[in-house]
Amino acid sequence: MSAADSVRSRAPAGGPARRFVVAGAQLGPIAREEDRASAVARMVAMMTEAAGQGAKLVVFPELALTSFFPRWWIEDPAALDAWFETEMPSPVTRPLFEAAVRLGVGFHLGYAELTREGRRFNTAILVGPDGAILGKYRKVHLPGHRGHEPWRPFQHLEKRYFEKGDLGFPVFDTGWSGVSGRLGMCVCNDRRWPETWRVLGLGGAELVMLGYNTPQHYPLAPEHDHLQYFHNELSVTAGCYQNGLWAVAVAKAGVEEGCELIGGSMIAAPTGEVVARAASSADEVICAEIDLDRCAEIRANIFDFARHRQPQDYGPITAAAGG
Repeated sequence: MSAADSVRSRAPAGGPARRFVVAGAQLGPIAREEDRASAVARMVAMMTEAAGQGAKLVVFPELALTSFFPRWWIEDPAALDAWFETEMPSPVTRPLFEAAVRLGVGFHLGYAELTREGRRFNTAILVGPDGAILGKYRKVHLPGHRGHEPWRPFQHLEKRYFEKGDLGFPVFDTGWSGVSGRLGMCVCNDRRWPETWRVLGLGGAELVMLGYNTPQHYPLAPEHDHLQYFHNELSVTAGCYQNGLWAVAVAKAGVEEGCELIGGSMIAAPTGEVVARAASSADEVICAEIDLDRCAEIRANIFDFARHRQPQDYGPITAAAGG
């Protein structure tokens, strides 16, 4: 019996369940010179495929519209701004919104946001099947470094190019056809921090959407390269289990401009079981039927926050940044 079959076999019987099909739309590499229109066309094709499999919600990766530009040192402000979106939808991204309306599906999209005030964020949005933006999240846990380190095979300059997110970890209520629940978002490195999942869990999130661009090679600790995907899956499945929620974690995958990305997009259940996983490093759609009522299996038993949490003893978690 597969993990997916095992999860379904234990679904509670009885009244109507809040069940629907979710899709992870993994992207293969996006070349530095590939324009946004090409990336959007690829995403529209995958959204159409997902809708054909019954999906009501499609999750795209972090910074899905372009190559992962923080791997390059960019000094010219205009050249940097060219990687960012100043409006959403923009003329080039509008086909995604139009496809959502045509297909009757919602979607999650990660992109680089440049505000009117000139602030830059690593951002994700949730869009409903009417094309309206229902929620926005800005990445809190920015990895990498700020200074020029040309000795690296590739750099990771998120701390240089983005501000820390200023929206916290909000949770959004949905209520479109076939999808009724509380949804949250996080981005890439956020998933490694248990505080991310706990704040979303305390906010009542039943499903977390997250995109990532994770290299196979970590220059500062290459002895961990073989653990990169293991740590990715461990972070997601532990977050799901410890907070009784679903997650759709979606990658940019493959060798992108000389940088190998781990891929392995997945859908995980509140039990920590992986119910769907990408099999390739290319554009690939994965789908699973999920039941948000299954969150109660964990929340009413193992991790009943109201009965068992002891927040008065957790002060050191937020008392200081260092350990």
